[in-house]
Amino acid sequence: MGYYDDSESQEQYRPQKKRNPVFTFLIMIIVAVVSSAATVFFMTSDEFGLLEDKASTASSQTTTTSSLPIKNAVAVKSDTTKAVDKALESVVGIYTYQGNQLFEGTTETGAGSGVIYKKSGDYAYIVTNHHVVDGASQVEVQVSEGTRLQAKVVGSDELTDLAVLRIDGSKVNSVAELGDSSKLTLGEPAIAIGNPLGFLEGSVTEGIISSTNRTIPVDTNGDGQEDWQSEVIQTDASINPGNSGGALINIDGQVIGINSSKIAQDEVEGIGFAIPMNVAKPIIEDLEQDGKVDRPTLGVRIANLSQVNPVGRTETLKLPDSVQEGVVIIEVEGSSLAEKAGLKQYDVITKVNGDKISSDAELRRSIYESNGKKMSITYYRNGKEQTTTVSF
Repeated sequence: MGYYDDSESQEQYRPQKKRNPVFTFLIMIIVAVVSSAATVFFMTSDEFGLLEDKASTASSQTTTTSSLPIKNAVAVKSDTTKAVDKALESVVGIYTYQGNQLFEGTTETGAGSGVIYKKSGDYAYIVTNHHVVDGASQVEVQVSEGTRLQAKVVGSDELTDLAVLRIDGSKVNSVAELGDSSKLTLGEPAIAIGNPLGFLEGSVTEGIISSTNRTIPVDTNGDGQEDWQSEVIQTDASINPGNSGGALINIDGQVIGINSSKIAQDEVEGIGFAIPMNVAKPIIEDLEQDGKVDRPTLGVRIANLSQVNPVGRTETLKLPDSVQEGVVIIEVEGSSLAEKAGLKQYDVITKVNGDKISSDAELRRSIYESNGKKMSITYYRNGKEQTTTVSF
């Protein structure tokens, strides 16, 4: 199974020479018009007369059939349209650039989406994905059609894939209402709003909540190893490249998630993920206030028990056959929390606060969630189960 983020990047969507799709479309129209004009110019007078006769006949036919009733279009208002109306203006397009503006100039390298979640004083604040703005030398936010503003990256967090931007608030008229993602119901309507392909701002797709609480592995450094387990909402609302950082809203127009990724396989359809708003809120607050998320460290180098061969499990770790999952401590740093708690090399951690630990990603997440609190660690040493307490 392959996961990929859905932001439009240079590698994914930029050919060697980038062409604005709107410009390409206009060129096609101009070519069509010129071609039609050329065709008329080279007609003989007889042919032109024939066309006039045909046009006259067509006009006559139109007159005779115009009695068919044509009703005026009705403006449709539904729960969905009301929800979109409420949230649409708070969802923005985000464009990233590389290069030095003073010397060689900058090149647009990617696009994504964002949600205006707060307006305070002279500024407005936007939440988006970390992968949308990561590595950019310049970021712009499109708050309305044709209006782009310079944005400052206030803070960004790779593990949760969230980032906070700040822009001039004078041109911001709408702020999103944030919803409670813990109250989601399986099968309830879900609406995605964003900037797919980097030029279709304000696109809306609709589906349902496919899962209220899904956990997917995250590899942040590309080494093929799981670094984090991300808690996400699963939806079948279409999430395409450029939707990253956009809003997933409920039928009341409240933002319940930040669209982040989808599964990229030819045989897979309608599986997209969003970061739940209740997970995102504390991260957003930390990024806005401190520019980063402070996380505690245990002070150990670890490996998954699944990586240890059977001989090592029996002779070195001396584990009973009943222990099949856990994390092995390879090294303990001096003066670390782990050393103070009495943990040693080759201890095998199996539980944190009574919850089973099967991977280093689960251990890391448990440590982060226990920040500022005491944490109970259950481990095996020389085949015997023991417990210790880590105080942060």
